[in-house]
Amino acid sequence: MSGALLCLAAAVLCWPPVTVLARLRVPARPARGEVTVPAALAVAVGGVGAVVSTPVVGALAGTVTALALRAWRARQRALDGQAQVRALAEALGVLAAELRAGRPLAAATGTAVASCPHPGAARALRPVLAGAAVPGGAAPGGAEPGGAVKGGARQVRGPGGPAGELAGELPAEARTALDRVVTAAAVSARTGCSLAAVVTVAEDDLRARLRTRAELGAALSGPRASATVLAGLPVLGLAMGAGIGADPWSVLTTTPVGTVLLVVGVGLEAAGLLWSGRLAERAARS
Repeated sequence: MSGALLCLAAAVLCWPPVTVLARLRVPARPARGEVTVPAALAVAVGGVGAVVSTPVVGALAGTVTALALRAWRARQRALDGQAQVRALAEALGVLAAELRAGRPLAAATGTAVASCPHPGAARALRPVLAGAAVPGGAAPGGAEPGGAVKGGARQVRGPGGPAGELAGELPAEARTALDRVVTAAAVSARTGCSLAAVVTVAEDDLRARLRTRAELGAALSGPRASATVLAGLPVLGLAMGAGIGADPWSVLTTTPVGTVLLVVGVGLEAAGLLWSGRLAERAARS
């Protein structure tokens, strides 16, 4: 038990900070035969657990590590999506202000893209709004007015090219807002009507969605904290048992009944965390 606790403490001390982990980029679809960072880390943790304790403990440690890294990556993707929506709302606000000031759509688009604080949102925003920017209300080369705008709309709606793939990385509400802006730019190019009002409505819609998500996150913080505390109670029970000299870890790893109880307990723990997370996500979506 003491050796396992020492190894756990050494792993915590050697664990990289969050800023380092945030820079790890794991491909969503790794190539065949490629070993990803979560898989390598799970195998390493499982190997350490098997050496320190038993193969069953090593397998459980590797599985728990893989699940924890998967949940962490999902959380990072959700936070990054919210940051993209917030950055897009700011860029649309700049675009609306530039249009109200009387600047052409092409110049206003360049300013809006330059002011976008999120690099991923800016990369997706630049080709889409560049396709929507029709100087003078007519497409170059005598083409039909709004033709470039329709191309931008196709880039938002589907991954038909590089720009479409970049726009596909945005959250659904961000793609919807861009689709509205591009469609409104097409109408503006044909009729000469003002585009600033539509851009403002799209910005307000994104900001309202962000406020709703923030309120839901605050409302769900209590249940999530309760689930985290309940998940840590078994570890606290093991520590208390070791403190009074009962050595429950030895019972769980060296006896057949204890090994079965350990596997069942870890499975129930993972199922409870997964179920509570699904309930929170369902409440957030509703």
